Amino acid sequence: MGFAKIVPILRIFDEPKAREFYVDFLGFTIDWEHRFDSGAPLYMQVSRDDCVMHLSEHYGDSSPGSAVRIETTELDAFQKELAAKNYKYARPGAPQETPWGTRELVIRDPFGNRLVFANRA
Repeated sequence: MGFAKIVPILRIFDEPKAREFYVDFLGFTIDWEHRFDSGAPLYMQVSRDDCVMHLSEHYGDSSPGSAVRIETTELDAFQKELAAKNYKYARPGAPQETPWGTRELVIRDPFGNRLVFANRA
């Protein structure tokens, strides 16, 4: 028996805003998209390196305001990359040291989901 990686599902409500945040701002790539028909809600996968997430407009797939921890390397470089984009809705400051021995950069998406990018201090 074995377990594989976890793929979180985050609720979204506005497709253009999701693309602007996850692709244009955070630098994720859209791997695939699915709709049951042209008027159906969007379900898509985005990824950056080994980080994979599903974004869903479907009612009941996830609750707005979820939190996801994303282990990363080069946290300072990532923060500088984001700051240089001058994104109107998120301007993350410097990563913060935590009492549990990590450095973290917390960013909320436009739908209230909290993304915690973290590495060991």
